[in-house]
Amino acid sequence: MIAVSPTPAQPRWQTLWHEAVTNAGELLTMLGLERMIAQLPTADAGFPSRVPRGFVQRMRYGDPEDPLLLQVLPQPAELDTDQGLDDAVGDHAARVGNGLIQKYHGRALLIASGACAIHCRYCFRRHFPYAEEIAAAHHWQQAVQWMRCHPDVDEIILSGGDPLALSTAKLMELTSELAQISHIRRLRIHTRLPVVLPQRIDIKLLDWLHALPWPTVMVLHCNHANEIDDSVTEACAALRSVGVHLLNQSVLMKGINDDVDVLSALSVRLFDSGVLPYYLHQMDPVRAAMHFLVTDERATTLHAGMRARLPGYLLPRLVREVPGADAKLPVSGGQQGG
Repeated sequence: MIAVSPTPAQPRWQTLWHEAVTNAGELLTMLGLERMIAQLPTADAGFPSRVPRGFVQRMRYGDPEDPLLLQVLPQPAELDTDQGLDDAVGDHAARVGNGLIQKYHGRALLIASGACAIHCRYCFRRHFPYAEEIAAAHHWQQAVQWMRCHPDVDEIILSGGDPLALSTAKLMELTSELAQISHIRRLRIHTRLPVVLPQRIDIKLLDWLHALPWPTVMVLHCNHANEIDDSVTEACAALRSVGVHLLNQSVLMKGINDDVDVLSALSVRLFDSGVLPYYLHQMDPVRAAMHFLVTDERATTLHAGMRARLPGYLLPRLVREVPGADAKLPVSGGQQGG
């Protein structure tokens, strides 16, 4: 088993989590961009900053257009709240219990945690009421009971926030309960931590994953090839060593990855790290994040450019989430973005 474990020179993941940069001015100073501090919106535009220091180290020093920086830096454009929605993907309408969401047949999603190691400015749940909607409350009792009563649900999706923000002991508590439900056949985990805080993939987590009774899929969230350094590749190798299937979903964003070369490089870098490109999402119309939106015409042109360049298995599906739809829908150039 390949493992990412702490050494005397490498703190535990919990320490790195708590040492994250939580001040946008400090972030800019670390990158030699102090001149931009005066442009920051007050109070981080109502969405607090958080960036692991290891992720900051992957940003280009002195570059205000760095694609990793732009994903996490509060912008004055976020103060324009006239466009977009608080619940852009219809989570509230699909709620079936405390921290439980069911949008698609055969699958149920658990909001396992409201915490994230990184606060992405385009987050589709940046307005989500996490304090009221956490499936882990009361030792998962309501969530587990709901699943026992729904034999048509055979796949559980852990989401958040980030489910790997929970302790491994808390995750074990959940899966020990789920293992007693015979109709559950798959576990899926949606997480950004192996990318932004790869030290989370430690021995205890790998042991937990290895012992799970179902095939396990981990869907990573990486938007740019520059996010993937040796520590991320090592974390992915460790996950694969215990039988975890790795997929990636990206969000298409103006000024960050709306370029055929950039998107193609991401697919290649993911595959080199043992991760299969899965979805390229049209960004959800989130209030305070609409400045990232790419038009559908531009999105389909980019996707066609990728198709001409990449083998089919490296071409992610270009999709959007539409509240109330039976599945994620393919994007066509006739629809409008922003």
